Amino acid sequence: MGLEELVIEGKSLDINTIQKILPHRYPFLLVDRILESGGNKIVGIKNVTINEPFFQGHFPGHPIMPGVLIIEAMAQVGGVGALSMSVNRGKLAYFLTIDNARFRKPVVPGDVLRMEVDLLKSKMGMVKTHGVAKVDNEVVAEADMMFAFINPDEIK
Repeated sequence: MGLEELVIEGKSLDINTIQKILPHRYPFLLVDRILESGGNKIVGIKNVTINEPFFQGHFPGHPIMPGVLIIEAMAQVGGVGALSMSVNRGKLAYFLTIDNARFRKPVVPGDVLRMEVDLLKSKMGMVKTHGVAKVDNEVVAEADMMFAFINPDEIK
């Protein structure tokens, strides 16, 4: 079973549908909408507001979205695509690797974070992706990520 089985092909998804696919919930659900999906690419957005709990400590008086959460947001967008594949439905995605992570510009309250994730390869219960995060069409971060898909019943 491969990437060609993306069952959300060509669809945009609202938050209610996203929550049927991803196990994440507040305050760790970091994707608000899927705008596009198709051709092994999925695009989602996160509306960054001052109400995010991480802004209380990162940094008081100078709020910046932590880079690790930008990576996580990209991973969640990729996860919507990968968890929509018939072979991965109902499973959990575990990070295996994060490579070539680059942070170009800070993300601040009021930004709309657009995450474009390419699902590159699916093999033996793993998916390799490349994500690019943008604000106002400028790249703010990017990374290569790999995930393993685990049946929750098998977790000890």
